[in-house]
Amino acid sequence: MKRYAHLNDLAAAVGAELATSDWITIDQARIDQFAQATGDHQWIHVDAARAASGPFGGTIAHGFLTLSLLPMMSESAFAIDDVRMGVNYGLNRVRFPHPVRSGSRVRGRFKLLAYEPLPGGAQLTVEVTMEIDGAPKPACVAESVSRRFT
Repeated sequence: MKRYAHLNDLAAAVGAELATSDWITIDQARIDQFAQATGDHQWIHVDAARAASGPFGGTIAHGFLTLSLLPMMSESAFAIDDVRMGVNYGLNRVRFPHPVRSGSRVRGRFKLLAYEPLPGGAQLTVEVTMEIDGAPKPACVAESVSRRFT
Protein backbone atom coordinates (compact mmCIF):
# COMPACT_ATOMS: atom_id res chain seq x y z
CA MET A 1 0.00 0.00 0.00
CA LYS A 2 1.20 3.48 -0.88
CA ARG A 3 0.65 6.20 1.70
CA TYR A 4 0.31 9.91 1.09
CA ALA A 5 0.71 12.18 4.12
CA HIS A 6 -1.57 14.99 2.92
CA LEU A 7 -4.43 15.24 0.47
CA ASN A 8 -2.96 18.37 -1.07
CA ASP A 9 0.22 16.37 -1.92
CA LEU A 10 -1.83 14.78 -4.70
CA ALA A 11 -2.17 18.08 -6.56
CA ALA A 12 1.36 17.52 -7.90
CA ALA A 13 0.57 13.91 -8.87
CA VAL A 14 -1.94 14.63 -11.65
CA GLY A 15 -1.05 12.43 -14.60
CA ALA A 16 0.89 9.95 -12.46
CA GLU A 17 0.09 6.43 -11.31
CA LEU A 18 -0.82 6.57 -7.62
CA ALA A 19 -0.65 2.88 -6.75
CA THR A 20 -1.62 -0.68 -7.61
CA SER A 21 -4.00 -2.77 -5.50
CA ASP A 22 -3.62 -6.29 -4.20
CA TRP A 23 -4.92 -9.15 -6.36
CA ILE A 24 -8.51 -10.26 -5.73
CA THR A 25 -9.71 -13.73 -6.79
CA ILE A 26 -13.11 -13.76 -8.46
CA ASP A 27 -14.39 -17.23 -7.61
CA GLN A 28 -17.77 -18.71 -8.41
CA ALA A 29 -19.02 -18.18 -4.86
CA ARG A 30 -18.46 -14.41 -5.20
CA ILE A 31 -20.19 -14.41 -8.60
CA ASP A 32 -23.16 -16.33 -7.18
CA GLN A 33 -23.41 -13.97 -4.18
CA PHE A 34 -23.44 -10.99 -6.53
CA ALA A 35 -26.18 -12.64 -8.60
CA GLN A 36 -28.23 -13.16 -5.42
CA ALA A 37 -27.73 -9.56 -4.30
CA THR A 38 -28.63 -8.02 -7.66
CA GLY A 39 -31.13 -10.51 -9.10
CA ASP A 40 -28.96 -10.93 -12.22
CA HIS A 41 -28.97 -14.71 -12.73
CA GLN A 42 -28.01 -14.78 -16.41
CA TRP A 43 -26.64 -18.23 -17.28
CA ILE A 44 -23.20 -16.92 -18.37
CA HIS A 45 -22.65 -15.99 -14.71
CA VAL A 46 -24.29 -18.78 -12.71
CA ASP A 47 -24.85 -21.92 -14.83
CA ALA A 48 -21.45 -23.63 -15.06
CA ALA A 49 -22.67 -26.50 -17.26
CA ARG A 50 -24.32 -24.26 -19.83
CA ALA A 51 -21.54 -21.65 -19.69
CA ALA A 52 -18.90 -24.33 -20.40
CA SER A 53 -20.23 -24.57 -23.96
CA GLY A 54 -20.94 -20.84 -24.22
CA PRO A 55 -18.87 -18.08 -25.78
CA PHE A 56 -16.43 -17.75 -22.85
CA GLY A 57 -15.85 -21.44 -22.07
CA GLY A 58 -17.10 -21.06 -18.51
CA THR A 59 -18.86 -18.68 -16.19
CA ILE A 60 -17.81 -15.06 -16.08
CA ALA A 61 -18.19 -12.30 -13.50
CA HIS A 62 -20.82 -9.63 -13.98
CA GLY A 63 -19.34 -6.39 -15.28
CA PHE A 64 -20.91 -4.58 -12.36
CA LEU A 65 -19.31 -7.08 -9.97
CA THR A 66 -15.86 -6.06 -11.21
CA LEU A 67 -16.87 -2.40 -10.94
CA SER A 68 -18.13 -2.93 -7.38
CA LEU A 69 -14.61 -4.00 -6.34
CA LEU A 70 -13.29 -0.45 -6.79
CA PRO A 71 -13.55 0.44 -3.07
CA MET A 72 -11.79 -2.78 -2.00
CA MET A 73 -9.06 -2.22 -4.56
CA SER A 74 -8.63 1.40 -3.56
CA GLU A 75 -8.38 0.48 0.10
CA SER A 76 -5.51 -1.94 -0.54
CA ALA A 77 -3.75 0.38 -3.03
CA PHE A 78 -3.34 3.72 -1.27
CA ALA A 79 -4.24 5.80 1.76
CA ILE A 80 -4.15 9.52 2.45
CA ASP A 81 -3.29 10.06 6.09
CA ASP A 82 -5.04 13.38 6.72
CA VAL A 83 -8.33 12.41 5.02
CA ARG A 84 -11.09 11.88 7.59
CA MET A 85 -13.85 11.05 5.11
CA GLY A 86 -14.28 10.15 1.46
CA VAL A 87 -17.44 9.88 -0.59
CA ASN A 88 -18.09 8.36 -4.00
CA TYR A 89 -19.17 11.20 -6.29
CA GLY A 90 -19.73 9.08 -9.39
CA LEU A 91 -18.20 7.76 -12.57
CA ASN A 92 -17.37 9.61 -15.78
CA ARG A 93 -16.74 6.63 -18.00
CA VAL A 94 -16.79 2.85 -17.64
CA ARG A 95 -15.88 0.11 -20.11
CA PHE A 96 -15.55 -3.68 -19.77
CA PRO A 97 -13.02 -4.68 -22.49
CA HIS A 98 -12.48 -8.31 -21.40
CA PRO A 99 -14.59 -10.89 -19.51
CA VAL A 100 -13.41 -12.13 -16.12
CA ARG A 101 -13.60 -15.92 -16.00
CA SER A 102 -14.51 -17.50 -12.68
CA GLY A 103 -11.30 -18.24 -10.78
CA SER A 104 -9.41 -15.29 -12.27
CA ARG A 105 -7.46 -12.73 -10.29
CA VAL A 106 -7.94 -8.99 -10.83
CA ARG A 107 -6.19 -5.90 -9.50
CA GLY A 108 -6.52 -2.16 -10.02
CA ARG A 109 -3.98 0.37 -11.25
CA PHE A 110 -4.87 3.88 -10.12
CA LYS A 111 -3.83 6.95 -12.14
CA LEU A 112 -4.76 10.44 -10.99
CA LEU A 113 -6.42 12.36 -13.84
CA ALA A 114 -7.59 15.47 -11.97
CA TYR A 115 -7.31 17.18 -8.59
CA GLU A 116 -9.83 19.92 -7.86
CA PRO A 117 -9.67 21.76 -4.51
CA LEU A 118 -12.93 21.98 -2.55
CA PRO A 119 -13.66 23.73 0.74
CA GLY A 120 -12.16 21.36 3.32
CA GLY A 121 -10.92 18.84 0.77
CA ALA A 122 -10.60 17.95 -2.88
CA GLN A 123 -12.32 16.14 -5.70
CA LEU A 124 -10.19 13.42 -7.28
CA THR A 125 -10.77 11.91 -10.71
CA VAL A 126 -8.91 8.63 -10.92
CA GLU A 127 -8.61 6.28 -13.87
CA VAL A 128 -8.77 2.71 -12.62
CA THR A 129 -7.58 -0.02 -14.93
CA MET A 130 -8.56 -3.44 -13.62
CA GLU A 131 -6.07 -5.97 -14.91
CA ILE A 132 -6.79 -9.69 -15.19
CA ASP A 133 -3.84 -11.89 -14.33
CA GLY A 134 -2.58 -13.30 -17.64
CA ALA A 135 -5.17 -11.61 -19.87
CA PRO A 136 -4.26 -9.36 -22.81
CA LYS A 137 -6.88 -6.72 -22.00
CA PRO A 138 -8.22 -5.25 -18.75
CA ALA A 139 -11.51 -6.33 -17.21
CA CYS A 140 -12.63 -2.77 -16.63
CA VAL A 141 -11.43 0.77 -17.23
CA ALA A 142 -13.30 3.41 -15.24
CA GLU A 143 -12.96 7.06 -14.30
CA SER A 144 -13.92 7.21 -10.66
CA VAL A 145 -14.73 10.56 -9.06
CA SER A 146 -14.50 10.90 -5.29
CA ARG A 147 -14.52 13.70 -2.81
CA ARG A 148 -12.06 13.52 0.07
CA PHE A 149 -12.24 15.72 3.15
CA THR A 150 -9.57 16.55 5.71
